[in-house]
Amino acid sequence: MGTLQNKIDFTLLVTVKNANPNGDPLNGNRPRANYDGYGEISDVCIKRKIRNRLQDMGEKIFVQSDDRCDDGFDSLRARAESDKELEAFIKAGDDKSFYDKSCEKWIDVRSFGQVFAYKGKGDKEKGVSIGVRGPVSIHQAFSVSPVDIISMQITKSVNGESGAKKASDTMGMKHRVEFGLYVINGSINCQLAEKTGFSDDDAEKIKQALLTLFENDTSSARPDGSMEVCRLYWWKHKGKTPKYSSAKVHRQLSIKLKDEINRPDSFDDYIISLNELEGLECEKFEDLR
Repeated sequence: MGTLQNKIDFTLLVTVKNANPNGDPLNGNRPRANYDGYGEISDVCIKRKIRNRLQDMGEKIFVQSDDRCDDGFDSLRARAESDKELEAFIKAGDDKSFYDKSCEKWIDVRSFGQVFAYKGKGDKEKGVSIGVRGPVSIHQAFSVSPVDIISMQITKSVNGESGAKKASDTMGMKHRVEFGLYVINGSINCQLAEKTGFSDDDAEKIKQALLTLFENDTSSARPDGSMEVCRLYWWKHKGKTPKYSSAKVHRQLSIKLKDEINRPDSFDDYIISLNELEGLECEKFEDLR
């Protein structure tokens, strides 16, 4: 199949209700927020969820979560070296063939890119680093309105042996966003798609992953139904070099809080409108709730 011929921009609207969409490990796993109180979800977190959905679709994923590993490898290095053809390319110093083969094998490599780094084994062998730039770029997500973060103290039992004296419970904290509407922007670049072999079929798989982003994503911090995909706007330009920039396309979506609402607690508390650009059609998925 040929590579992507039309640049794509997209915007995904998701809601969070009494869940932790993306905890900050440097801040006690408290939901990420900026100094103005607006909630954040990192691009790395979003890509992780997309990878998981692609994996659920049966696609081969290079960067897998430990709890979702489906090939038995405990490291990225082991996964890469398991392919004898790739290992042969490294030994032969054939970076181009390694690049092409890795993109062909793993959809997340040809979508998001990856850096493959190998240390030299001998005194004369130099390390090898092969970088792949992926065509799919994801912005950091921000909430439309400031979010209220609720914290509660919890206890965890650490008594793990039968017959042993019961250990004291461990105290901890659990945090959640009461409600937030988050905007995720992204684009797919044709020039980089040519280099990685990213196709129209791959773009459709990314779209389906976005539409079902929170399927099989349940955890104590994110109970089923607490995070919801509400709308997806998918712009497909007429060529590789578009008439409008991604920034201008993303700005066409206007999201405003209704005048009578002071504290939003629902997707319906917002007025959402889209300004159509001449010569650019938008595929809208609006009835997802």
